[in-house]
Amino acid sequence: MPLITSVEILQIDLAPKVVRTDAIQAFVKQETPIVRLTCDDGSEGTGYTYTIGTGGSSVVALLRDHLAPRLIGRDADAIEAIWKDLFFATHATAVGAITSLALAAVDTALWDLKAKRAKLPLWKTAGGARERVPVYTTEGGWLHLPVESLVQQTLEAKAQGFRGAKIKVGRPHLAEDVARLVAVREAVGADFEIMVDANQCFNVSEALRRARAFEPLGLAWLEEPLPAEDLAGHVELALHTSIPIAVGESIYHPSHFREYLAARACSIVQVDCARIGGITPWLKVAHLAETFNVAVCPHFLMELHVSLTAAAPNAAWVEYIPQLDDITTSRLVIDDGHAVAPAEPGLGIAWDVAALDARAVTRCAITH
Repeated sequence: MPLITSVEILQIDLAPKVVRTDAIQAFVKQETPIVRLTCDDGSEGTGYTYTIGTGGSSVVALLRDHLAPRLIGRDADAIEAIWKDLFFATHATAVGAITSLALAAVDTALWDLKAKRAKLPLWKTAGGARERVPVYTTEGGWLHLPVESLVQQTLEAKAQGFRGAKIKVGRPHLAEDVARLVAVREAVGADFEIMVDANQCFNVSEALRRARAFEPLGLAWLEEPLPAEDLAGHVELALHTSIPIAVGESIYHPSHFREYLAARACSIVQVDCARIGGITPWLKVAHLAETFNVAVCPHFLMELHVSLTAAAPNAAWVEYIPQLDDITTSRLVIDDGHAVAPAEPGLGIAWDVAALDARAVTRCAITH
């Protein structure tokens, strides 16, 4: 029984490799809180979470002041018990983004420990459905780009072997979105998947209007067309379009996914491991979606989600959007349009310890 003896908390800030803009925001910085757990037998596990520019210090404070002290002396194998205890210890701030993000840093570290102690990669520890998952790219398609750049980037993605690419929508006028998507579709042909993402920018009537205009383009899905809290709006939209509706990156508890699925308000689940609170609830959402015969296509975090999608039989896509390259020595392996799950024990993320230490903007340790 490995007992946790120390918890180290870091925050690393990472700039994106390209300019990223969507209908509601610009992604200018990834704040990356990292948790390192050490047990009395010398075993270690590292987990992480992220924000896209705000709230990272709040996540670190919640970890430092409320969650990490509760880990000391706990059995690291009791992952479900620890998750539940930490969730209820911070119940006054749940369900919410900051709490879920903090829980994820702890939970992913515990799963890293578990898989390393079992000498198995995460994708086998968590289910072992298959080793390879189709991959699409979001390292392009941003809303500020002119049509010519969208077409060039998407053609390059196809030539590089990606099986799909995401294009942001939400330009001021419907005609602009349609022109951009038509140009890309004509360039890449019918056999290449185009995913579109509105980042919650539409109201119901505008989402219905744009979905009708998008339908002839054979899109893989329409992502976050409405604010995530508008369940009734998603129900109405799903009833009136043939385009699969994708939601999940802005949902922070499995019960909210249950409500969406039960209401048939989505047909693609994009559960984000950090925003849902870690691997433990991520797997619950994936298996819940499986009971509704709904595919899982998680948001962001490709370095972690490649293993989780390989663990879940109903996972359909990995989203390529590299962000950890400056602080890791491992890289996502892509072969014939598929992301390949790491074979190394643990999460499969090889952290560059020297880079972490050099780039830490926050550091603290809890030992008692």
